[in-house]
Amino acid sequence: GTSRQIPQTIIIGVRKGGTRALLEMLDIHPNIVVAATEVHFFDWDENYVKGIDWYRSLMPFSYGNQITIEKTPGYFTSPQAPGRIHDMNSSIKLLLILRDPTERVISDYTQVYYNRVESHKPVQLFEDIVIKNGALNTKYKAIQRSLYDVHMENWLKHFSLDQIHIVDGNTLIKDPLPELQKVERFLNLPSRIMSSNFYFNQTKGFYCIRSDGRERCLHESKGRPHPLVNNTVLEQLYSYFREHNAKFYRMVNHSFDWH
Repeated sequence: GTSRQIPQTIIIGVRKGGTRALLEMLDIHPNIVVAATEVHFFDWDENYVKGIDWYRSLMPFSYGNQITIEKTPGYFTSPQAPGRIHDMNSSIKLLLILRDPTERVISDYTQVYYNRVESHKPVQLFEDIVIKNGALNTKYKAIQRSLYDVHMENWLKHFSLDQIHIVDGNTLIKDPLPELQKVERFLNLPSRIMSSNFYFNQTKGFYCIRSDGRERCLHESKGRPHPLVNNTVLEQLYSYFREHNAKFYRMVNHSFDWH
């Protein structure tokens, strides 16, 4: 009695915002099934041309009372993704998980840094990438990805605000349950995720998941230590994002505890 369904909900981003943690935590819910990998259907042209049946074939099998969720963090910053998702299902519910934009930039750098180290490729200091000729390098992709107001504007051309639920990534890591309960309500699901589904792992420094008698933590690539960043550079980033953050808060009628 199962079949593959096109997702009724998509986690659209943001990269390094906590999308994997959110997906893994929602997977506890008996009425949710999740796609195993990032599909990149709506943001990569070479996948989009394969068509909706190809997209569906990558989804897990589900029962009629379950909703299918996929996550691809690249969707949020993709110019094409909002229109393409709207064409597929104009009433879809979207989940967007965000964190402090400066922290997100540093996390973005950290991932690339470790990937390059593991591939024996040369690496640059964070400050040498972020500062060019004494000024902030606003063309740096990681900074561009943190301009939440710019990307949100594109989504609001296609979807109403009540179709997009914003998860606070900073809060999800510190205290997962309240954020997940808000998602359950947004998706009109019965309340099934409990505090007993989480335990704090002292070694990793974040919450791990307990369900169906099994315990699991996020991959070791998650929660890596960030480099210590020069205070002057930090202040330049805070200052640059301040106006963008204020604009974003007005767009979504909600403030966050960001620098």
